[in-house]
Amino acid sequence: MDLLNTLVDKGLRRELPTREEALAVLATSDDDLLDVVAAAGKVRRQWFGRRVKLNYLVNLKSGLCPEDCSYCSQRLGSKAEILKYTWLKPEEASKAAAAGVAGGAKRVCLVASGRGPTDRDVERVGRTIEAIKEENEGVEVCACLGLLSDGQAERLRSAGADAYNHNLNTSEGTYGDITTTHTYADRVDTVQKAHAAGLSACSGLIAGMGESDEDLVDVVFALRELDPDSVPVNFLIPFEGTPLAKEWNLTPQRALRILAMVRFVCPDVEVRLAGGREVHLRTLQPLALHLANSIFLGDYLTSEGQAGKADLEMIADAGFEVEATDTTTLPEHRSDAASCGTGGGCGSGSVCSSEEPAPAATTEQVRGDQARTDLVAVRRRGAGTDLAPNA
Repeated sequence: MDLLNTLVDKGLRRELPTREEALAVLATSDDDLLDVVAAAGKVRRQWFGRRVKLNYLVNLKSGLCPEDCSYCSQRLGSKAEILKYTWLKPEEASKAAAAGVAGGAKRVCLVASGRGPTDRDVERVGRTIEAIKEENEGVEVCACLGLLSDGQAERLRSAGADAYNHNLNTSEGTYGDITTTHTYADRVDTVQKAHAAGLSACSGLIAGMGESDEDLVDVVFALRELDPDSVPVNFLIPFEGTPLAKEWNLTPQRALRILAMVRFVCPDVEVRLAGGREVHLRTLQPLALHLANSIFLGDYLTSEGQAGKADLEMIADAGFEVEATDTTTLPEHRSDAASCGTGGGCGSGSVCSSEEPAPAATTEQVRGDQARTDLVAVRRRGAGTDLAPNA
């Protein structure tokens, strides 16, 4: 397929595809799916080999968020029966993090519900980072605390944070449809603050909220412009008790096409297979490793993932290897900001002429009777409980 040959060539050169080419990837048929995965896999292997980076989530403060993000089980007014607890103590968070590190995680992601941290919260998280790094030599720590005020990113970096996560989630044009208590511009501002403070920026999306192909391409192109080092790709977990509980819009094939599109647009960035992979990719999860070079190990913030042991077996069975702690994740050129130039994060180069879109897929929507609500399991173990974590 000429489209895929063009996209592979561009990906190997870190060149931006056109919007038409990105849309064409999403429009490919199920018959072409393995060709799409193979093509994007060539780009993934060029920049990341067969390494898979493991990340581990620690939910520092769960539930009771004042924001109204429609996709979130912790949102204002959520009736989802999730764990609710206030801040973990540094030693509790360190113990939870240690389980993930023991399972092979290279990065620990510290997440707290809420609009954004107070200065006291930043101090608290700083102590937690210190406790984790004292017990786990060489571990990376990423903070995800919501919208940042001036100076907070710098303080987190001084406290030892390596990265900061704040997802764009969806396109600017549809952002107001899923959240009203803050804006898309607020999110962009926080990613820029993290960048300016010297933190590794982590920002991604959530697919499956009823968005169009154009919305998906819009948000991925916006992410490329923001130049994050990591792009988590989440697939909506339709929690009962949230406004999007009935949104079952993804098939495993659709999810793979979305991951491939992200890889083509952001060829040399850590593309992370994140929340919802078990729910929507199901038995096709191993194919996603040919597209993403990073996954979360074990459970998520408020939902359970597959067993950590199963994650490790999947990686090995698919012919991949867990990335070692002494290995640099990103390609060398991304470690040197000067060599990236402006807009060189997800790849740099000129925009080429457009290709004709491929034929639309014949089956995309999931019928109501195909919704796999049995796969949405609320987390009842790990942080905030007396039960052992899944790692």
